[in-house]
Amino acid sequence: MTTVSPAMPAPRKRRKRMSWWRVAERAFLYVLVVFLVVLFVAPLVWGFLASLRDPSAGVSGPPIPEDLRWDNYRYAWDGAFPFATYLWNTVVITLIATVPAVLTSAFAGYAFARMSAPGKNMTFLFVLATTFIPVSIIFIPFFWVVVKLNMYGTRWPWFIWGIAGSAFLIFFYRQFYAGFPQALDDAAALDGCGHIRTFVQIYLPNSIAPLVVGFVILGTGWWGEYFYAQLLLPDQTLPLGPKIAGGYTDPGLQIVLPAVTLAGSFLFTLPVLIVFFLLQKRLTQGIVTTGVKG
Repeated sequence: MTTVSPAMPAPRKRRKRMSWWRVAERAFLYVLVVFLVVLFVAPLVWGFLASLRDPSAGVSGPPIPEDLRWDNYRYAWDGAFPFATYLWNTVVITLIATVPAVLTSAFAGYAFARMSAPGKNMTFLFVLATTFIPVSIIFIPFFWVVVKLNMYGTRWPWFIWGIAGSAFLIFFYRQFYAGFPQALDDAAALDGCGHIRTFVQIYLPNSIAPLVVGFVILGTGWWGEYFYAQLLLPDQTLPLGPKIAGGYTDPGLQIVLPAVTLAGSFLFTLPVLIVFFLLQKRLTQGIVTTGVKG
């Protein structure tokens, strides 16, 4: 009769004690993160508290005002000008300049990454080189073209910018689509798909995360646009940025009210923050793995 010896218990693994160097390194990283958070959040907190001060008192005084003037936000909304009207103008300009640009940039990035054509690399380098051209150099000829085409005072220039795409986004999407496996293109070719159908039915549905990233990056820039809007649009179609940048004034004394101007700035920033928090999961998703697994 054979006896079976009981199994020996597995030896417990000793926890490795963290060295003083690792503890100091981790503590330094935590301190650095807290410092950066305070560095970026402190101006926002100060601006919010300053927007609740007495409108005629400026922004000097104790950090927390004794009398919180919430009426500053009401005056910022419907006091000096119709806030909602210019907010809607901002939404329209942002959408017509961002949505077409994201789509055309994605298709251009797909073409540079997955299609073969003579001179493709040189054309791609030329597209990247346009990002180094200062706005002050191209604005005068662009303004002349806008006037000659009778588009001055209209939103058509923003739509043309949207159709033209963004050089940065083209580079971004080109790098993204270059990582897709060749098997996707081969399977699409076997099904008789051309490049447009392959892009629309395969690549575009698997590009939700980078499309959201492009929309947020480009849309944030157009949301706060000031230079072109101030020079190309009449007052009734201006976005909100130039109106708030002019400052809120007292209708009687005609002096700038800093507290109300800060309140209007916070109302102007609030939609961008809401969109960012709603899309933050998409911004942090894995891009290539998420698309290929589906």
